[in-house]
Amino acid sequence: NLRSADLEGANLEGANLRGADLMGANLRSADLEGANLEGANLRSANLMGANLRSAYLMGANLEGANLRSAYLMGANLRSAYLMGANLMGANLEGADVTGTILEKKEDDTSLSQRVKELEEELKKYKDTLKALLET
Repeated sequence: NLRSADLEGANLEGANLRGADLMGANLRSADLEGANLEGANLRSANLMGANLRSAYLMGANLEGANLRSAYLMGANLRSAYLMGANLMGANLEGADVTGTILEKKEDDTSLSQRVKELEEELKKYKDTLKALLET
C-alpha cells in the first residue's frame, strides 16, 4: 500500500508496480520509464513531469491524476481510465491509447479518438505555419 506516498523524483525505472495502490501518491518528476503499472490505482496521483516512457499502464486507474507535462511516449495505456485527468502538455507520441476512457460522455469519448483529433489539428497548424513561412 503506497497510498499518498511521497515519491517525488524517485527512480522507479523498470519497477514492477503491477496492481499497486498509489492513490494520491506524489510521483512528481519520478522516473517510471518501462515500469509495469498494469491495473495500478493511480487515482488522484501527482505525476506532473514524470517520465513514463514505455511504461505499461494497461487497465490502470488514473482518474483525476495530474499528468501535466508527463512523458508518456510509447506507453501502453490500453483500457486505462483517465476521466478527469490533467493531460495538459503531456507527450503521448507513440502511446497505445486503444480503449482508453478520457471523458465520461454519453458516447464515452476515448483517448485514442481525442489524440487523433489533436493530431489533425496540429497538422493544420503546421501546414498554416509552413505556408506563412514560404511567403
